[in-house]
Amino acid sequence: MLRENINKALTEAMKAKNERAVSTLRMVNSGLKNADIEARGGGKPPLDDAAVLALLQKMIKQRQESVELYKKGNRPELVKQEEEEITIISGYLPKQMSEAEMGAAIDAAIKDTGAAGMKDMGKVIGALRGKYAGQMDMAKASAAVKAKLTG
Repeated sequence: MLRENINKALTEAMKAKNERAVSTLRMVNSGLKNADIEARGGGKPPLDDAAVLALLQKMIKQRQESVELYKKGNRPELVKQEEEEITIISGYLPKQMSEAEMGAAIDAAIKDTGAAGMKDMGKVIGALRGKYAGQMDMAKASAAVKAKLTG
């Protein structure tokens, strides 16, 4: 489903002669094909939507890191390009959870897994990844889970 949306958007961007969208969506498709080839080599099926979301989040994170480096290097034209790519890729991610929603989801995951301490952190993060893939920043969630389980 997600792949189809990306391919439709690529076709529309090509018709509209939106060069930034075309190059970004082609880059996304290339990343998806590479991941599929890698999975096939390991005897796994092509990526499902959850794995595609994870790949898109990884691409966004890479661009955010690039933005920081370009800002330090005083390269505003490259900062603008990376930010445009982030905007395009983000359009395919589900709506991100608010801090309050994330806190409630973490509390529910801790309760559901019966987590009692730091040794159970992996169970909680696994439950959150399975249920809320693409909807929350896992780095922030991890820090919040750690704080709740230690405090």
